[in-house]
Amino acid sequence: MSVIVIAGGVAMVSLPIAQYPDITPVQVQVTATYPGADANTVAQNVGAPIEQQVNGADNMIYMQSTSSSTGNYTLNVYFDQGTDPQLAQVDVQNRVQWATPQLPSAVTAQGVIVKKTTASFMMIIALYSPDGRYDPDYIANYTNINVLDAIKRIEGANQAAILGVPDYAMRVWLRPDRMAQLGITATDVANAVREQNQQFAVGRIGQSPTPQPVAQTFPVTTPGLLTEPEEFENIILRAEEQGAAIMRIKNIGRADLGRKDYSIRSKYQGKDATLIAVYQQPGANALNVSEQVNATLESLSRSFPDGLEYKVALDTTKFVRASIDEVVHTFFEAVVLVVLVVFVFLQSIRLTIIPTLAVPVSILGAMIGMLAFGFSVNMLTLFGMILAIGLMIPSTLVLLPIETVLTVFRQPPLAGLILRIARARMSPHYRTGATHAIGSEVRSIHRLSSAAVSPDGHRWTVPADGRV
Repeated sequence: MSVIVIAGGVAMVSLPIAQYPDITPVQVQVTATYPGADANTVAQNVGAPIEQQVNGADNMIYMQSTSSSTGNYTLNVYFDQGTDPQLAQVDVQNRVQWATPQLPSAVTAQGVIVKKTTASFMMIIALYSPDGRYDPDYIANYTNINVLDAIKRIEGANQAAILGVPDYAMRVWLRPDRMAQLGITATDVANAVREQNQQFAVGRIGQSPTPQPVAQTFPVTTPGLLTEPEEFENIILRAEEQGAAIMRIKNIGRADLGRKDYSIRSKYQGKDATLIAVYQQPGANALNVSEQVNATLESLSRSFPDGLEYKVALDTTKFVRASIDEVVHTFFEAVVLVVLVVFVFLQSIRLTIIPTLAVPVSILGAMIGMLAFGFSVNMLTLFGMILAIGLMIPSTLVLLPIETVLTVFRQPPLAGLILRIARARMSPHYRTGATHAIGSEVRSIHRLSSAAVSPDGHRWTVPADGRV
């Protein structure tokens, strides 16, 4: 018994906790962006090469892709349950690399991202400004820089992500009518931005070899990448000879700082907000992850700018906590019922100790089996635990010494009456052997006691001949 108690205690703290069992297949997601392309162009030029190479990955079940009119491409690859997510990601990553030379340069410049993902949310966190002091772009950028990275460092929450694209970008707005008059195309503007927005390494002054010894050398630094809208507006598009006429971006449009993608807009309680999704990872303890996320948010909120707040909009661990609390209540109620039933019928405190200890020991033994078979503590296993606790109440009598039970049951007046009723309910083929007899009697007593307290008000009567 001591071995079961110790092993069960270790298994109890080692079991993963989740809202539902992990029955979904392993999922790897591939995302890419083709700026300015429509859905059909994205599917043909981005989706087709990637899917042709990814198809046939080891243990792959199926894949599903989406191409949007905003130029975004998403491919979800599903693998058999039990596949190592790390190996699945590496396999998909290698196959995407085979397709990279076939992709447009605009797509490879943006980057093709391959990552593990899951479809089950554990928490949804909203950051918003109740008084509307900050615009959505500022909130998204602040969340991306100061909040998301801190949450990702929590064990079990490293797949947290912001719903949407929170990155800042320099957006160049062009006037088609002015461009048509000057004969400038969008490709000319993109090429000019690409060529003039670069970081150049110039070198050092006085670097060896020199004809004469040099006492000092000086590194030459140049301005880095452009960061201000005015700098982008001054990019030269066309220059005539002798510098007589210079055409800049500000002559055909303007530049401003904004969000990279506005395809998703999120709100919380009617206010513009940035939503962080914390996904449930296989094998992670959801209760511990939720507690650490809440503690991290509470710590970060002390340094939030005035007027910026956070709220946990969704926390699925609340249902798990409620289920665990109900199981704990049911466990103690079951122990009390076992003690009362055994003591009332056996009239012995010493014999009451045996079934009382059997209930917690059996629960701990069940924890060992759950850990051995790879189960987690979730809504379904907790429901099964409640049923198991209910079934243990009549079964604990079987653990008592048979001779003692029979001796006590022969004591008049109530025990003898119950024993006669139980014998009358048994089938003849159950009357062979003491073990079968005591088990049948216990089951019969359980049936009769259940019928006596049934909600439909039925009542059992015992005729004079003892037949029921």
